[in-house]
Amino acid sequence: MHSYLRAIGFSKLEQKDLDQILQEVIVFCDEKKIAEQGKNEIFAELSRYFGMNIGLRVCGTYDEQDQFRMEYYFPYFAGSGITSQEDVMVEQRSEKVCFSGACDDVRVGVTLIFYLANAGEYLTERTKGTPGEGFSNLTLSGLSTEGKILLPIQKNIAQRERDQQLTRKRTQMIYEARRGNEEAMENLTMDDMDTYAMISRRIANEDIFSIVDTYFMPYGMECDRYNVMGEILEWMETTNKLTGEKLYQMTINCNDLIFDICMNQEDLMGIPEVGRRFKGIIWLQGSLNF
Repeated sequence: MHSYLRAIGFSKLEQKDLDQILQEVIVFCDEKKIAEQGKNEIFAELSRYFGMNIGLRVCGTYDEQDQFRMEYYFPYFAGSGITSQEDVMVEQRSEKVCFSGACDDVRVGVTLIFYLANAGEYLTERTKGTPGEGFSNLTLSGLSTEGKILLPIQKNIAQRERDQQLTRKRTQMIYEARRGNEEAMENLTMDDMDTYAMISRRIANEDIFSIVDTYFMPYGMECDRYNVMGEILEWMETTNKLTGEKLYQMTINCNDLIFDICMNQEDLMGIPEVGRRFKGIIWLQGSLNF
C-alpha cells in the first residue's frame, strides 16, 4: 500500500477497501490519458479526483482484447502556477512505465529530482517526436505525512528588501559560476565562508531556526524526497469527499521556489497561517505543462 495515501485523506484504508477504490478509479475515471506503447499494447493513465486537486492515478496497459491490466497506482496532488522554467530532463525509473524528472534550478542549489505525475501526457508528446529533455515549464507539488508549523522570523520592511536583494544577487552569481565565471565562483566561496562564520557565532546563543528561515534539502535514500522549510503564502482546509478526512493545502515559498503542499491534518503539528513557516518531509511530484 502506498505510504502517501494518508496525505490525501486515505489514512485508515484496509487492503480490500483500497482494491475496491482502485477498481472504481478504473471503471469511473474522471480523466484518461492514452499513449501507444509497442505494437500490441497501449499505455493508459486513469485518474479520479476525491477532493480539491487530490486523487488517485492508476497506470497500466490495454491488450489486444481491450482488457486493462493495472501495473501501479499512486496518490497525486495537482499543484498550481509555474514553479520553474529551467530545462527538465526525464528518464524512466524502472521496468514499469513511470518516470523521474530532473531540473537544475539555481534558486535551490541542488538538482531537483521529482516523480513525474503526468506520464500519460509525456508519452503522448514523446510519440510525436518530442525528446526526453528540454522541457521548461514545470509545476511542482508535494505530499507530506509529517510536518510542523514554526513561527516566522520577525523582520521589518528594510530587512525583507535586503534579503530579497541578496537572494537575487546570489542567484545571479550561481548562474554565472555555472557558465565558468571564476570571479563568481570566488565570490560564492567567500559568501559561504562568511555564512559559516556568522552561524558559528550566533548558534551559541540562538536557536538554529531563528537564523535559518528557509531551506530545501534531499532527505533519505529516495531521490524524490526532501526536507523543506518555507514561508506559508496561502493555505486552505479541504476534505477527502470519500473518507471525510480533513486536509491542509499550503502554498509555500522555499528558497524563492513557490509550490503547493498537501497533507492530512492529523499529521501536522500546529495551525498554518500566512507568514508562518512549514517544516516537514515531502514527496516531490512534478507535472510538465505542454
